[in-house]
Parts: sequence; structure tokens; C-alpha cells
Amino acid sequence: MAATTLLAILVPALEAAGPAPPAPVSASTAVARQLRWEVVRSVPHDPQAFLQGLLWYDGGFFESTGLEGRSTLRRVEWPTGRVLRQVDLPPDVFGEGLARVGNRLVQLTWRSGRGFVYDVHTLRLLQEFRYEGEGWGLTYDGTSLILSDGTDVLTYLDPKSFTPTRKLAVTWNGQPVRNLNELEFIEGAVWANVWYTDFVVQINPASGQVTSYLDLTGLRAPDPPLNRQAVLNGIAYDPATRRLFVSGKLWPMLFEIRVR
Repeated sequence: MAATTLLAILVPALEAAGPAPPAPVSASTAVARQLRWEVVRSVPHDPQAFLQGLLWYDGGFFESTGLEGRSTLRRVEWPTGRVLRQVDLPPDVFGEGLARVGNRLVQLTWRSGRGFVYDVHTLRLLQEFRYEGEGWGLTYDGTSLILSDGTDVLTYLDPKSFTPTRKLAVTWNGQPVRNLNELEFIEGAVWANVWYTDFVVQINPASGQVTSYLDLTGLRAPDPPLNRQAVLNGIAYDPATRRLFVSGKLWPMLFEIRVR
């Protein structure tokens, strides 16, 4: 408890240590606000999990993990981090984003154009579907699935047919935000990891503008040195308690953070 409290005290001093956000394109550009944060607690996480999708449901997490030959869908116990159930993906696909639509889980893959639909309770495969382009992050806003593909554009999909219905270009201080990765829909906004950075951006789904952002530099010190691929990636939200969780690829810890 003492260590957790000390970490929560020290973390805010490290918030400004990361790279600067993009400069406004003009004096009239609306500038995104930096949000403050602190660590509430940290819990164990599988350090072999190449985390690509993270969501909270019914007292625990569902995770999608990547890498060809190692990709999975798994149910993870909170707060132990123990894997309760797991489905291995075909060895030739690379698992990516994950979203829940009612009693279904929808999982993307990276470059194979294949998506999978599972029963949320049993993880039984219900359906396979196809889509165009790469799959990175995925979330659900209650009406549409929202897909990222590593560009600055989010694609809205019909949750039954998986056909595109809308494109949303995302800008930060007037500049395109590329490498949008894992997604989470939180209280009317799309939150996104920006790949290979410690930024999490909050996106207005009507305009595509980044309205605020987190700089999570210092959340996890690289000790021992991290694999270059072990970057921040994974956002989950518990709407019942308004708890926010973050983790990363190959990270041994998952963090609950409080945004201020």
C-alpha cells in the first residue's frame, strides 16, 4: 500500500516529461487540453501478452493479443491477471482490436481482412466476417463499431453486416493524427492510443477533433529495458464505477488511473 501511495504521489511530476503535442496550425485553432492523471493501483498482467485489445465487462477483462502463432482471445480475472479462458486464433493471423456488442465479442486481425465474432459468455466462435484494409483498434459506441487502421481516419461499421457507414478524419490542434491504435468509447467520446507514443487522445466523434489528451510518460519505467515493441496499448473503462484502466504490449502490469 505504501508503495502504491508513493507512486501515485510521484507520477504527476512526470506527466510533462514526454514529447510535445503537435503545434496548432494557426492562431485560431482550438488547442487540445492536457489532462492530469495519477495511478490508483497496479495489478499483474501477463508479460507474454502482446496486448492489442482490452475491454472491461462483468467484473473482469477481455483481451485480444497479437503476433502470428501467438494471437488469442482471453478472459482475464481482475485483479489477479489470471487467464480464465482462452481461444487461440489461427496461426497465420495477427490478433488486433476487440469490442463487445451485446452478447457478442468482435475481434479484428491486422492484415488478413478476417474478423471473428464470439459468444461473450463461452467464447464460442459464432461467425467470421471480412473487411477491407488493416485492422488495428475497435470499439462500440452503442450504435456503430468504430475501427482504426493506423491512419488518421476512423471507420464506422454496421455492427451486424460490418459494412462501412462513415469515415471520420481525426485532427489534433488542426493536424492529422496518424497511428491511431487501440480504442475505447467513454462517455460520448472516442479515446485512442497513438502508436509508439505515450499519448492517449480524446476524440470528439462529431468533428474528429482531439479535445484533450493524456501524456502517460513515466507510467511504467523501463526497468529492465523494454522490448522496442512493448509500447503503451490498451484502454478499458468500467462505466459503473467510472474506472479507467491502461496497459501495454508485453507489459507485466495493468494500471488503474484516475484522470483529473
